[in-house]
Amino acid sequence: MVTLISQDNVLALVSRTGRELQRYRKGRRQVVGCIPYRYKIGNQTSLEAQEELEVLVITSQKGKGMLFPKGGWELDESKKEAALRETIEEAGVRGTVGGKLGKWSFKSKTHDTFYEGYMFPLLVQEQLELWPEQSVRQRIWMSVSEAREVCQHWWMKEALERLVNRLTAQKRLVGSVHCIGDGKSDS
Repeated sequence: MVTLISQDNVLALVSRTGRELQRYRKGRRQVVGCIPYRYKIGNQTSLEAQEELEVLVITSQKGKGMLFPKGGWELDESKKEAALRETIEEAGVRGTVGGKLGKWSFKSKTHDTFYEGYMFPLLVQEQLELWPEQSVRQRIWMSVSEAREVCQHWWMKEALERLVNRLTAQKRLVGSVHCIGDGKSDS
C-alpha cells in the first residue's frame, strides 16, 4: 500500500510490497507502466520536432539495464492509478496520464512466466527530489533516439513508438487547423 505522510510540505512515499493484491488474468501477471515525457523548450502541447521530446528512463533494480517505470497492477486500483503509482515509486515523477498506448504479452526474463503489460504516456508536471526507490534506481532524461537504443524491453520500445506517433499525429492535427476571422478587417 502507498503511504503518504505530509510534514510541513514534505511528502514521504513508501513503495508497495508483496503480491497479495496483484492482478492475474489467465495465469498471467498484470503489469502497468508509463513513459514519462516532457518537451525541452516552448509549448508543451505540441511537438515541433522529435528532438524536442525527452523521455525519462530508469535503471533496473539491479542496475544492468534501462527501462520505463512499470510494476504490478493491484486489485484496489485502476490501470491508470497503478501506472501513476509505479511511476512515482520508481522514477519520482508525477503528471497527467494519457490514454493507453497498448497491451503486450511477454515472457519474463527472470521468471519462467508470462505477463500482460499495459503502457500509458505521462506528461511530467513535477519531478520529486525524494522518491521511494531513489536508492536502487537512477533516472535519466534522454532523447527518443537514445531511449530506443538503451531500453531493454522490445515491448517498451514499441510503446515508445506509439507515443511518438500519437504526439506527431496530434501536432499535425493542431497544425492543420486554421483560424477564420482573426479580428482584423479587410476594410
